[in-house]
Amino acid sequence: MTQHDLPPGMTRAAVATGTHPGYMPGFGNDFETEALPGALPQGQNSPQKCEYGLYAEQLSGTAFTAPRGQNERTWCYRIRPSVRHTGDFAAIDLPHWKTAPNLRDDIVSLGQYRWDPIPVPEEELTWITGMRTMTTAGDVNIQVGMASHVYLVTRSMQDEYFFSADSELLVVPQEGRLRFCTELGVIDLEPREIAILPRGLVYRVEVLEGPARGFVCENYGQKFDLPSRGPIGANCLANPRDFKCPVAAFEDREARSRVVIKWCGRFHETWIDHSPLDVVAWHGNYCPYKYDLRTYSPVGAILFDHPDPSIFTVLTAPSGQEGTANIDFVLFRERWMVAEHSFRPPWYHKNIMSELMGNIYGIYDAKPQGFAPGGISLHNCMLPHGPDRDAFEGASNADLKPEKLEETMSFMFETRFPQHLTEFAAREAPMQKDYIEVWNRLEKKFDGTPGVK
Repeated sequence: MTQHDLPPGMTRAAVATGTHPGYMPGFGNDFETEALPGALPQGQNSPQKCEYGLYAEQLSGTAFTAPRGQNERTWCYRIRPSVRHTGDFAAIDLPHWKTAPNLRDDIVSLGQYRWDPIPVPEEELTWITGMRTMTTAGDVNIQVGMASHVYLVTRSMQDEYFFSADSELLVVPQEGRLRFCTELGVIDLEPREIAILPRGLVYRVEVLEGPARGFVCENYGQKFDLPSRGPIGANCLANPRDFKCPVAAFEDREARSRVVIKWCGRFHETWIDHSPLDVVAWHGNYCPYKYDLRTYSPVGAILFDHPDPSIFTVLTAPSGQEGTANIDFVLFRERWMVAEHSFRPPWYHKNIMSELMGNIYGIYDAKPQGFAPGGISLHNCMLPHGPDRDAFEGASNADLKPEKLEETMSFMFETRFPQHLTEFAAREAPMQKDYIEVWNRLEKKFDGTPGVK
């Protein structure tokens, strides 16, 4: 094994023992980390000369004048400034990765839809070529809305790097394990975890265990944040300490490398003669994270009624309208159900928000049949949905003793914008054409007799 074969920032001993460069805990913290002693300046951001001949460079995630509590930036001390990590740009085509607005008159997005798990093909697919867009919403050009994707990855990126100027990415693995080698450090990711990759961050994706499949929420708007707990108080839901940020790790490697950039919905490539992952030290609060969904502490009703699904929000990306999110990321995991004289599954409803759900593993309580792990459903703005007949009958007649939902984990990407199907979702993905029929067997029970239930 040569030095070039080593994962960034790792020594030979670390590789031999299977250890990882490490993480720092805390969401929204102001971190500092260095891969070489003394590489991080103290007392100022931009000294006249940096140690080791490094360049000082700021990565800004918000406008310079954003309020202090929302202002995000990171100072990087790198081998080359980022202007050396791009050359001439050439447009390339990634036909399965779509960006809003993506409106098609020949595709009907009005409806309730569900898809079987998208099979991973035998062909070689990287993080870039294996992205399959299912829905888009809003408009990337004015930085509002989102897109939902499924990733299918069978091969590591080799001397190839990517960053999005359009969005931050929320990654939700369902099968396989991936490594994100980023400018600011290394994140290893597996099912039951998520990662947040900020807008503008350069990274390479490697397959640790494949093939890999999962879901991505591409956020065009304000970045994801932890929701306000309100009367819940200071604890439960997602706790900041459970978010992990990588420590500094860098590559000093000369090799012809391809950098792919997503900008205003279009993709371009540029070629350079070295690795762009050359940040030796950094400090700031604009950085990638990973989070273990098993540490999410749900709260709920302990006497009667089923609460609104918003009580299960892990992360929220705000909009300009207070209380109405650009995106909410909501988690339905193992939990106790104890409500008295109540219908315990989610109730029937129509919602101003558009809800795309994915099943990570197990059985979702409102749809015990047909919603397989890896599957997706979409209930668009103001379209009615709710439990199927089996779920309704089971919950209506159940013995209301305390019950624990076990071995289940599903999530929802919820947005205030209608989600429009892509051509892939409408014509190539394994759509369940008969999904709407899950409600056909719901019976009329009304007979007008008082006291009859």
